[in-house]
Amino acid sequence: MFRLAYLDCSSGISGDMFLGALLDAGVGAENLAAQLHTLPLSGYDWKHSRVARKGLMGTRVEVVVGEPQPHRHLHQIEQALKASGLSEWVKTQAIAIFQRLASAEGWLHGKPPGEVHFHEVGAVDAMVDIAGACIGMELLGRPELVCSPLNLGAGRVEAAHGSLPVPAPATMELLKGVPVYSTGIEAELVTPTGAAIVSTLAARFGPFPAMKVERIGYGAGARDLAEQPNLLRLFVGEPSMAAHPGASTPSSGLVSVIEADVDDMSPQIYGYVIDRALAAGALDVTCTSIQMKKNRPGIEIRVLAPPDRAEELADLLFRETTTIGVRIYEARRKCLDREWVAVETEFGPVRVKVARENGRVLNVAPEYDDCQRLAVERSVPLKQVMLAAQWAYLKSQESAPGSRGSVGGG
Repeated sequence: MFRLAYLDCSSGISGDMFLGALLDAGVGAENLAAQLHTLPLSGYDWKHSRVARKGLMGTRVEVVVGEPQPHRHLHQIEQALKASGLSEWVKTQAIAIFQRLASAEGWLHGKPPGEVHFHEVGAVDAMVDIAGACIGMELLGRPELVCSPLNLGAGRVEAAHGSLPVPAPATMELLKGVPVYSTGIEAELVTPTGAAIVSTLAARFGPFPAMKVERIGYGAGARDLAEQPNLLRLFVGEPSMAAHPGASTPSSGLVSVIEADVDDMSPQIYGYVIDRALAAGALDVTCTSIQMKKNRPGIEIRVLAPPDRAEELADLLFRETTTIGVRIYEARRKCLDREWVAVETEFGPVRVKVARENGRVLNVAPEYDDCQRLAVERSVPLKQVMLAAQWAYLKSQESAPGSRGSVGGG
């Protein structure tokens, strides 16, 4: 069955906070520890405990290092992960996280990723946090991870390179394209390790998704902040696109349309703008080829948004594109009722989006991300996975009481 997880990073995120939230949400500590111990590392132990942060309880994870640990290059970390007894999925994700860290550090210091010496982020505690985060996600069933905008904090932090401003340069390099903000709390709320984990594992960033919450985990940070509980919240459950069958879709009604015509911008930027707009709350973004004055080819960027997000998204177009004017108007839209249905295929589970009107199924669409992931994992054509998902849904409807087994049936 497809699972969904949401991270509330209103107090930031670090590797140990994420690991604590996973344990607090029900991931078995013994199972996780047994897998961590397959890593070829020595001279450390880790413990977890329940602690209070401004009166709220959470799980605090601490890695205790009993002997000096060497600085490591990326290839040494990759070798350690590959030599472990972890699953291939965990190895792949953990290596990808460290590669992002190495790329960020290398960019900042003018070195290729392979020449970067890992300091804090390469210590054994970071390896435990990163591998543990991936193990925990697998033990939860590999849910799709959605993340809130990140509260960065403020002030300065002491690091191997001296006193650095918050957010640290490596942190911001890792969070390019990710929605962030600061409430002015004088602390490093997002660490480089936390930024690398969430920017690698999160499928998208945005508000709390429609879901049926089954578990909630609280991961405690090292400090007890004066302003608010220093906790990372993790919600785990099933996605829900409609409150109940036949209910009105919340997105029906008035929406704002923001349009901009551009004829002098690099094509490389359009994809980035789309991602930023969706992260900022846009409902949809399209780019259409148009012919502009003086016979110049151009692109019309059209953003569909809730009315209360229109001004912010218009400002985003001004900041991120070369346009000097946008059109904003309201439109009425009608949406079908939608829900996710999980089906089992020969390749693995796939979500199917089912659209209905007055209870009648009008459209069935396999979720692209699920199909793409399975196509890569199983080395089969993407279209084959998508057909298998559609077939699995139709077969499930044939066996359902009172079903006519086809899209558009009564």
